[in-house]
Amino acid sequence: MGYLNLILTILITMVSTQLITGDEALSSLVIAPHCSSMCGNITIPYPFGIEEGCYYVDNYMGLKCDRSGNPPQLILGKNILVSNIDLTEGEIRVNQNMSFNCYSQGESQGEHSPGVNLVAFTISSTKNKLVATGCDTYAWFTGFRHGMQYETGCMTKCDSLNSVADNNCNGVGCCEASIPDGISNITTKVSSFSNHTSVAFNPCSVAFPVANDSFTFLRKNLTQGLGFYSDFPLLPVIFNWGIGRQRCSEAQEQGSCLCKNNTICSDLEPDQVGYRCKCKDGFTGNPYLPQGCQDIDECKGANECEKTKYCTNTNGSYICECPKGYHGNGTRTDRCVSSSKAWLTPVIITAGIGGSIIILLVVGFLLHWRNGERRIKNLRESFFHQNGGLILHQKLSRMDTLKIFTAQDLENATDKYNEINIIGRGGYGIVYKGIIENNQQVAIKRSLKVDPGQVEQFINEILILSQINNRNIVRLLGCCLETEVPLLVYEYINNGTLYDHLNDEAKVPLFTWNIRLGIATEVAEVLAYLHTTITTPIIHRDMKSMNILLDECYTAKVADFGGSRLVPVDQGQLATMVLGTLGYLDPEYMQTSELTEKSDVYSFGVVLVELLTRKKALSYQRPEIERCLAMHFLLKMKEDRLFDIIDKNIANSQGDIEQIKKVATLAKWCLFLKGEDRPTMKEVAMELEGIKRMNKHPWQDLKSSLDQENDCEYLLLGIPKDDGGNSGGNSGRDSSFISSLGGGR
Repeated sequence: MGYLNLILTILITMVSTQLITGDEALSSLVIAPHCSSMCGNITIPYPFGIEEGCYYVDNYMGLKCDRSGNPPQLILGKNILVSNIDLTEGEIRVNQNMSFNCYSQGESQGEHSPGVNLVAFTISSTKNKLVATGCDTYAWFTGFRHGMQYETGCMTKCDSLNSVADNNCNGVGCCEASIPDGISNITTKVSSFSNHTSVAFNPCSVAFPVANDSFTFLRKNLTQGLGFYSDFPLLPVIFNWGIGRQRCSEAQEQGSCLCKNNTICSDLEPDQVGYRCKCKDGFTGNPYLPQGCQDIDECKGANECEKTKYCTNTNGSYICECPKGYHGNGTRTDRCVSSSKAWLTPVIITAGIGGSIIILLVVGFLLHWRNGERRIKNLRESFFHQNGGLILHQKLSRMDTLKIFTAQDLENATDKYNEINIIGRGGYGIVYKGIIENNQQVAIKRSLKVDPGQVEQFINEILILSQINNRNIVRLLGCCLETEVPLLVYEYINNGTLYDHLNDEAKVPLFTWNIRLGIATEVAEVLAYLHTTITTPIIHRDMKSMNILLDECYTAKVADFGGSRLVPVDQGQLATMVLGTLGYLDPEYMQTSELTEKSDVYSFGVVLVELLTRKKALSYQRPEIERCLAMHFLLKMKEDRLFDIIDKNIANSQGDIEQIKKVATLAKWCLFLKGEDRPTMKEVAMELEGIKRMNKHPWQDLKSSLDQENDCEYLLLGIPKDDGGNSGGNSGRDSSFISSLGGGR
């Protein structure tokens, strides 16, 4: 049956090729005469189509034309309206409703959260943006990228319309978020912080993805209610499309490639499958049809020839020629000159010989330069500069604690970066396990791709880690500057992340309250050390359970300083681009972009709640009211129903109840909306140390008589370890200080 369909398609194509005439301009865009080229005022070029046999079947390119209205509507899938299909750019423009959530006196009046389910197409990252409007609004944009769920969002708040300006989407009344490549099946959801009770003039939270050229923010829309947004016209969104599931080379080898005569086949982005066709320069038409593209007669249009009669059309181009008795190129810049002016000949000959000699010298030099060891050396020097080598060399010249590894060293250590050695993936790269000299195990961080914007992060992480000497921070051993992507070498921590332990049911029975409290105390002391002890304070900026590693003794090791910032002692805050992980981000930092040490305090508060509840900081698998863990926790604290959310594995021990309550109160303090109301990390560390000592175990007095090598036994039994003076702790602080907060600071 498949062969029969193929033969019929070829026959239809051969017949259609013969029937195409100049009077049927649009028919040159379709594959057969019976195929419709228009639906209303919208052109339908192949590989899209309406009728059977008129579209490319492997990529969901079959459309429907609903002619019941005026004008007719072109529909993709079940109900997605199409307004334009672009062959050249490989784009399709569709229209969709916005998401909105409207309230009256704190009660929901109605909400709408549409999605665009286009499995085979991806939303354009360069021609769209995510927009949210409202004075009490946060929005989430979800989709799938590389087969995994992806999320991003933004928030916007304002006190009055006077603080909002038209056409100014700056976070006050309106906010925007960019969209990465490769997102499909998009859904936008929107909500509010306080159900618009504090901003009665603004009843609705609204969010939507929209084409960059189709949105203008107007502050008057903030006062509109449910009826206005229910009847609001559809908004355009631009998606990218491609052909098939193969690369060009694979499709061409199998003979299934749609790119035929006078066309160019281009692969889609590296992390997308499929390809796209386009006409070569000098040709026009639909590159997806079997006959390919047709030559353009440039001599009939604009060209560079001095006169029309000097122009000769060629396949894909044209040439300008002077008539007999004249010399020159016949162009507007090199006109035809009568050959009778013979005195020009020696000049032309001399110029030609001189130019030829120069060209030969340049070619010879380039060939010599591209060969042998010099080429390799220049390539490595290029990588050295690209990875910020000059800056690093100046900064690290006086540091003998870091080792500079060669590219060959790290290739050998990771078995040429074999995938079986991958132990983690982060926001800036992949982490491999490796073995260097003396059989020492290390973790090697490799950036995802060559990006000049990541050089600053690479240098930043080296400089920050080089200034830190703390046993609860992952130790930097060295770096490599010879490779195309930056490489950092760390000590290897062998027991996974805090996130792994909290979300692995098999590990929960061993993950006792004493262990969790010890981890919290160590991490708090690290942040206190970064904020107050070292000469130039450091803000981590991405504190989360995934960035807390654990060794075999459950000792915490804080990692990933790629986004951290040094804070001069005379500067309390930094204006920066918002960076971090949703669910852990300080709301005040998200709104103002002003980074302070209290931003780390908020993120640490979320980690405390994770330790108490064993729930993820953000999860779309939970009901909407429980989606954001920090908000859900604060609500339970307000309702005095703390133990509804506490992890049952730790809530069963009566001896730990008071400690759990005090840690919960401390977490609530860390999660205050205003940074000035939160404690410092030094205060947090002191409180946790005091809480640890509340239920001091009877056998702790035996500690001094046991060998120091039994640290793991102390930890597993819940006995605090002596940290050797590590900053941030104060064993003498009265843990009753927490009680002075009254549970409602």
